[in-house]
Amino acid sequence: MAESEARPVERHPLEPFLPEGCRLLMLGSFPPERRRWSMGFFYPNFNNDMWRIMGLVFYGDRDRFVVRGERRFDRDGVTAFCAEHGIGLYDTACEVRRLAGNASDRFLEVVRPSDVGALLRAVPLCGAVAVTGEKAAGTFAAAMSCAVPAVGGAVEFSFEGRMMRLYRMPSSSRAYPLALERKAAVYEGMFRAEGMLP
Repeated sequence: MAESEARPVERHPLEPFLPEGCRLLMLGSFPPERRRWSMGFFYPNFNNDMWRIMGLVFYGDRDRFVVRGERRFDRDGVTAFCAEHGIGLYDTACEVRRLAGNASDRFLEVVRPSDVGALLRAVPLCGAVAVTGEKAAGTFAAAMSCAVPAVGGAVEFSFEGRMMRLYRMPSSSRAYPLALERKAAVYEGMFRAEGMLP
């Protein structure tokens, strides 16, 4: 038995978040271990900056979704924000093995990719997908038989007659070597291009 096969397979602990009127589907790779969660939703690690990025882009406030005085995000505030702005969330893998005791994509083995076609069928008004990391980008592009864009870039792809855009965003992990404000600027560019910011 290969060493990786001796490690347990983890199934995705969350259901896809696909609000009515979803215009943008954001796909990461897989959630971190539950001991790193600060809330029961996507990007739950308090050291991950996704919700700080969203706070900066939409409200000019990096702490918009932080519970004051606590090391956790406001799940209700985050989900209401995503529903209001038509942002869907899931991941490109629904079963993985962790090859190391951390959340790094480098040490995730995708056992079963998510059915991204089923996700896209569930959001007929969605015109764009944003992948948030190298593994998510490669997994999604393989499923859709499209090119992998450069970080900060986009490519067009066709899904069942629907022309869509695939954006590759910088990872919101603090391990990714880019300042929070610069990451937020890249995300802001995507949201403006999709007409999701005033």
